Amino acid sequence: MTSSGLSLLQFDNQFTGCLPGDPEEKNFRRQVRGACYSRVLPTKVAQPQLIGYSREVAELLDLPPEPIDAQEFAEVFSGNVQLDGMDPFAMCYGGHQFGNWAGQLGDGRAINLGEVINSNGQRWMLQLKGAGPTPYSRTADGLAVLRSSVREFLCSEAMFHLGVPTTRALSLVLTGEQVVRDMFYDGNPQREPGAIVCRVAPSFTRFGNFEILASRRDNDNLQKLIDHTIRVDFPHLGAPSPEVYEKWFAEICRTTADMIVGWMRVGFVHGVMNTDNMSILGLTIDYGPYGWLEDYDPNWTPNTTDAAGRRYRYGQQPQIAMWNLVQLANALAPIFDSVVPLQRGIDLYSTHFNEACQNMLAAKLGLVYDASLDDKALSDDLLELMQEIETDMTIFYRRLATLKFDGGVNASEQDVENAFVTALADAWYKPEQVTAEYRVKLMQWIHRYRARVDQVG
Repeated sequence: MTSSGLSLLQFDNQFTGCLPGDPEEKNFRRQVRGACYSRVLPTKVAQPQLIGYSREVAELLDLPPEPIDAQEFAEVFSGNVQLDGMDPFAMCYGGHQFGNWAGQLGDGRAINLGEVINSNGQRWMLQLKGAGPTPYSRTADGLAVLRSSVREFLCSEAMFHLGVPTTRALSLVLTGEQVVRDMFYDGNPQREPGAIVCRVAPSFTRFGNFEILASRRDNDNLQKLIDHTIRVDFPHLGAPSPEVYEKWFAEICRTTADMIVGWMRVGFVHGVMNTDNMSILGLTIDYGPYGWLEDYDPNWTPNTTDAAGRRYRYGQQPQIAMWNLVQLANALAPIFDSVVPLQRGIDLYSTHFNEACQNMLAAKLGLVYDASLDDKALSDDLLELMQEIETDMTIFYRRLATLKFDGGVNASEQDVENAFVTALADAWYKPEQVTAEYRVKLMQWIHRYRARVDQVG
């Protein structure tokens, strides 16, 4: 492997080295108790072919900007070949799905290859999604298709460049095999090309890793997992102690709030905000039936299985994140002497989210948030206006940034109004909805916005 540079990857597998593992070595579906993971090898595939490679993520791992040997790379990152130092495993975790406790879930189609330390001392877990069944696959096959794998590969990198905390994607490999999937959930499954994504993150630990241990009253291993997570993923907080536990939970609450603000800023809807899909590091994880808002609709969800209840709709995401943090707090409670520090963390989430969200909404208007100038009402009223008619959220904000308020020396009030409406027209899907009444409301808001901009100077 020296020719490709892959042998230079430095593995330091703390998760499997420090935490209790499943003693059963055979790979079959089962309930795994008294363990944080199960060792399992990826399923070999017929004809791996590299079709996607992120230069930026490769650089994080000290890999070259292009694979020196693409076929060799594909063999490794399809799971066919293990490098020295790799220790493949699947995590054991549980979760609340759509508000209900689902018991053991775990990495059903994800296999972690190991933890790499780069030349800057940064830790990166390498994980293959779609690499075959694990003890946690339940009735599924552990595989992934090209369609969903492309979505994950592209979206994780897009979200990073949009400034949203996220896991990353190193590579996308075709397996050369067909996988049967019911794309439209209509009872007509079809064969599709199989694929494997290599996901990269400092850690893939989820809220559910702690929940499963707490649900089984396995407090000894719960303590071990908490202490390990703090030492490895939150070393800046210091050695585990009651004071550090409180700081740790507070940081989880704060980073989760920052992630949700990022989602709301770009109109991202995760679609499946179960607690097993919540990263302990506040990273966007598990890109399934996600989507972005087109017209501004707080009730929209891309997840067809959530179409009736819309639990995970765009506008509900901040509240769901808090609900999920409460479930995490319940799981962590056995190692706290009192629930007071946990409640402080939940309160911090609410305060931090509200402040960060107001700052974000003001920034989208080109402003620095100032509560004394009624900026909250300015943002809230705009969002209400955008809901009245079908308005593309992204295009509207972009067009708003192009408005020129001078209008010319001889411009009449009607000329100015027409110019503004024309400038914003691309954002409206149905221009006939822009009635005279709506134009009045819009211009009233624009005059308020102009007055606020004038205060900036």
